[in-house]
Amino acid sequence: MGSIAARVETLLGTAVVATTPVAGGDVCSAARVRLSDGRNAFVKTRPHAPADFFEVEAAGLSWLGAAEDGAPVPEVLAVSDDCLVLAWVEPGRPSADVVDGFARRLAATHASGAPTFGGDRAGYIGTAPLANTPAADWPEFFATRRLVPYLRVARDRGAISVEDATAVGRIVEAIATIAGDPEPPSRIHGDLWSGNLVWSSDGHGVLVDPAAHGGHRETDLAMLTLFGAPHLSRLIDAYDESFPLAEGWRDRVPLHQLHPLLVHAALFGGSYGARAGDAARALLTAREVAS
Repeated sequence: MGSIAARVETLLGTAVVATTPVAGGDVCSAARVRLSDGRNAFVKTRPHAPADFFEVEAAGLSWLGAAEDGAPVPEVLAVSDDCLVLAWVEPGRPSADVVDGFARRLAATHASGAPTFGGDRAGYIGTAPLANTPAADWPEFFATRRLVPYLRVARDRGAISVEDATAVGRIVEAIATIAGDPEPPSRIHGDLWSGNLVWSSDGHGVLVDPAAHGGHRETDLAMLTLFGAPHLSRLIDAYDESFPLAEGWRDRVPLHQLHPLLVHAALFGGSYGARAGDAARALLTAREVAS
């Protein structure tokens, strides 16, 4: 931990009094540092990270944090090629009222919008690269920048069966008829599973570890649904009251979950390829029933 302390001292120009390792997931090593001026900070490091790895995350946090009345993000204190230093968020437990407040602020983040579907630079989801080249509409963006690349990787790595890959491929071909009515680009987190939502001790839901871009707001809600979150039903109801969701959004949840399932299949294997196939078939069945 001595090297982390020295790095933080160099970046912040403030002495580090104590350093404590904390759980940081599988992607990065993480630590809490106490500074001589009384502040606490969170430090993420990753050996041999791509040169822009932490810069992209810092930019995403700043962009999300710029949304008026939006969901809070931790302040970026410093960023370099090898680490990211953020203001420490003291974790707490969310009450129902805190969940309601977060839902309204997430809706405000989404409603603040984005210039286009995509972004001005490539990003990452975990360690995996994300193409953010802008597209004319969301179905094209999601199909060509999210589904096709990771379907290809999962297939090449033997992480998805031919049958399941074929089902996902049919979704790619039919996505324009499944995606629902067009919406303008939303300012989305892009990887909003429960581990990237920190409930703070002062009563807020704080967004961390974004894969931020201009996307579809249903993507963030579908990601929360995929792995669960505290008071999830209340969160979604409060969101819907603040920023009403389009008709049929629940039927589209599997569509938005296809990308994270394919990413997990490509990176971890296991049952994720089969789950992607199941999600695709559920969408195809619903489409046939509707027609």
